[in-house]
Amino acid sequence: MEENGIRISLPSKGRLAEEALELLADAGLRVYKPNPRQYMAKIPSLPELTVIFQRPGDIVVSVRDGSVDFGITGWDMYSELRGTNGLTLALHAKLGFGTCTLNVIVPENWNDITNLEDLKALAVRENNTLRVATKFPNLTRKFFSENGLDNIELIFAEGTLEIAPTVGYADLIVDLVSTGTTLRDNRLKVLTGGQIIKSQACLIANKTSLKTNPKALAIARQLLEFIVAHLRAMENLSVFANIRSDSPEQIADALFSKKVIGGLQGPTLSPVITRDRENWYAVHLVVRKDQMAQAISELREIGGSGLIVAPVRYIFEEEPQEFKAMLAALEE
Repeated sequence: MEENGIRISLPSKGRLAEEALELLADAGLRVYKPNPRQYMAKIPSLPELTVIFQRPGDIVVSVRDGSVDFGITGWDMYSELRGTNGLTLALHAKLGFGTCTLNVIVPENWNDITNLEDLKALAVRENNTLRVATKFPNLTRKFFSENGLDNIELIFAEGTLEIAPTVGYADLIVDLVSTGTTLRDNRLKVLTGGQIIKSQACLIANKTSLKTNPKALAIARQLLEFIVAHLRAMENLSVFANIRSDSPEQIADALFSKKVIGGLQGPTLSPVITRDRENWYAVHLVVRKDQMAQAISELREIGGSGLIVAPVRYIFEEEPQEFKAMLAALEE
């Protein structure tokens, strides 16, 4: 397996790794790793692309430094480690998994401290520096500075942060929160107004690679085409129905008079050849999942019957908006 050429880095372990592989497989970009102990793999549908596996933070650094062309990591890590050289570019910021938030967290028994203003007042009242343990020093420093909390001491920690206030090496922490269970178990609470960022998995790339390597640019387009088509399809359903009418135009008018059954650009209509030669038409349209109940109701109101609902695997646009945004960013 070649180690040179175009490379994409994926998370090496944990839930983020599992869901990244699942997303790629569902998008038609299955990763083939013949030996689970190997740190490299291939995507058969993109033979020019080599997959390597790294920790989420290392993925950002590798893309930033240009040793890797693409990466899937968390928005939290991207925001913390992308640096100031302007060479990392987010191609897709919302891949739909790995969701969490980065928050300011204090001990539960700080009864009088419920928001940032309370924390600021505490710092002034105690006339002391607040010690903050975090794995995200850049984001934390920027957030506290923007909110007028400059008298803080950042303590960078790689291990478990929740124990820091209990053992006394920090007064509070800034950490990721997903379900909140770990916080409750350790008697901690999130401050109101203390959310620093919302995070989920994202697809990133090295701008220099995209600008100078036509193969990398072509692969970026393929990655976005299939990922965006799959993510868009996940939000929609394919609905089929039979409707009796004198003409397809009459059915189209009835569909367009409703709120959610107009289709993407419009419905697809085709004649149904019945045994008694009555005027029936088959209607096919795409609706949002959260609008399915209303769509079924509206179809019935205009005479729809024999309704069938099926999942959608891909919805390809003429060109993904994310690809257009990428090209615009490369011109900057």
